[in-house]
Amino acid sequence: MSTTLRSPIIRVHLFARYADLLGVDHVDLPIDGLATAGDVVSRVQGLPGGRDIGIGSLVAVNLRQVPLHTPVVAGDEVALLPPLAGG
Repeated sequence: MSTTLRSPIIRVHLFARYADLLGVDHVDLPIDGLATAGDVVSRVQGLPGGRDIGIGSLVAVNLRQVPLHTPVVAGDEVALLPPLAGG
């Protein structure tokens, strides 16, 4: 019997334009170096196609909209949505 050890991750769900920019609807990031939701945004911005993900992103952790200074832990799910516009 073989078991594979996986390092702890945070799953990041990408919506609308952000999914188009990165070409995927989610990415799994190793927790190393990620302490806040802002760290997650910065890491995603560093991925190919991620540089156009703006600071005005709507960020949710575990289905709750949060500010960028919100702590994150392994197993959290973070959602990034482009700023909403409309009237």
